[in-house]
Order: sequence, then structure tokens, then C-alpha cells
Amino acid sequence: MTHVTYRIVEHDGGWAYRLGDTFSETFPSHDAARAAAVAAAREQRVPDQTAMIEYADASGTWITERADGHDRPEVDVQG
Repeated sequence: MTHVTYRIVEHDGGWAYRLGDTFSETFPSHDAARAAAVAAAREQRVPDQTAMIEYADASGTWITERADGHDRPEVDVQG
């Protein structure tokens, strides 16, 4: 199972949550950023419908695959 960790970090004069190299919008406080990250983490756990998806990989090749809407990641928030 995939594991996702949102990290609370200082960003652009405020606070944000980060996943990998991607930052959320900037929040005025650590608590506000953490609350937003917890909400995002909660949404990651919600099952969805199974569907066919398309995306480009790192080399630019398009991939088509079946995404199981019930295969949800484990998610936590740090910081």
C-alpha cells in the first residue's frame, strides 16, 4: 500500500503543507496549514469509483491504466 506524508513547513512568509516537491497555498499560521493538511489527508482516504486514467510519466510517455478507487493510500501529517 502506498504511504503519503504531508509535511508542515514555512513557505512564502507563512506556512504550507508539502507533499514531495509540491507546496499547498500559504497559510498565515502553522495551525491553519496543519488543519488544511489534515483535511487533505482525510480526503485521500475516501474511496472513489474505479476508472481508467491517463497520465504522462517522467519521460513524457503517456500511460493508460485502471485505477482502483478503493485502493487508498495510508496518509499522515507531520509537523
